[in-house]
Amino acid sequence: MHTPVTIIGAGLGGLTLARVLHLHGIPATVYEAEPSPTARTQGGMLDIHDRNGQLALAAAGLMDEFRGLILEGRQAIRLLDRNGTVLFDRADDGTGGSPEVQRGELRQILLDSLPAGTVRWGHKATGVRALGESRHEVTFANGTTAVTSLLVGADGAWSRVRPLLSGATPEYVGRSVVETSVYDADTRHPATAKAVGGGTLVALDPDANGKWFVVHRERGGTLRNYLTLTKPQDWFAAIDFTDAAAAAARIAAEFDGWAPELITLITAGETAPVLRPLHVLPAGHRWDRVPGVTLLGDAAHLATPNGEGANVAMQDGAELGKALAAHPDDIETALTAYEQALFPRGAAATAVAAHNPTSQEVINFFTRGERTE
Repeated sequence: MHTPVTIIGAGLGGLTLARVLHLHGIPATVYEAEPSPTARTQGGMLDIHDRNGQLALAAAGLMDEFRGLILEGRQAIRLLDRNGTVLFDRADDGTGGSPEVQRGELRQILLDSLPAGTVRWGHKATGVRALGESRHEVTFANGTTAVTSLLVGADGAWSRVRPLLSGATPEYVGRSVVETSVYDADTRHPATAKAVGGGTLVALDPDANGKWFVVHRERGGTLRNYLTLTKPQDWFAAIDFTDAAAAAARIAAEFDGWAPELITLITAGETAPVLRPLHVLPAGHRWDRVPGVTLLGDAAHLATPNGEGANVAMQDGAELGKALAAHPDDIETALTAYEQALFPRGAAATAVAAHNPTSQEVINFFTRGERTE
């Protein structure tokens, strides 16, 4: 294929696509809004599944590098009630198919695998327009433009590329995640570190749906906490998240009466809580084939967090790369084949996330093996 591929977004999906294309000798340029690869932290831990994310990394030729990132023991999981009572506790015996890695480290091995200059940092896409004959022009906030005959939107929930294909827009699901981090927890907050255990902690109240903790033990004694609260966006808008202490206190008030070692996860953070409203695209989101453009990852099938998002985005990237390599002289055949598999794959991932289980359903899932959907 002599047509260069233009990818908007240097997340895991876009970078996986660029890497697979590179292995097949297909030129690609990735445009990313962030000014550098270290401009912000890339989020916490990811469990990379053997059924999709690991297959994508294998297609990218990066399994050895991936294995070097695995945090041993992190597939352990513990379930607590609001009082800190252990309801379920499973150690990591090394046989699970979803080892944990740090998102930033995973992204870095993808970046390191690409030729220098593949990623153009500081290019925030502000608009895209069709020029005819499968060509599109992308406009960036820095005043530059790029014209391409093969455009891939890997630019997440608020994709600038998606309007070329679909009028769908993300909708708020009625709940948000507030992210907090506690550093050096084993030394500074031993009771909390002990409560979390060696891997992932889920803490909830069987009698109060819509609020819970999910805590990951990261590298170096860091505990990253994701609090879910079912509240309208106006409720969160009334909180000044630039005032770290006040924001933490307001969030902690929603968990009044919960075990102190859990509240510490909210109030002991050295950084301000980060608000992450949850949005979704319509179930079964799809579009008619538009020449010269497609989507992957959250741009194509945004869902609430369920452990599948990063895995499926990487799978999308790998499958698109393989489709383009299989049809080097017929881009439209490649994109058609890719989207025929993308739509059911995305629908399956969003269907898993669509069900918002009650606290008791979560408890039953762990303690009795009952399905939650």
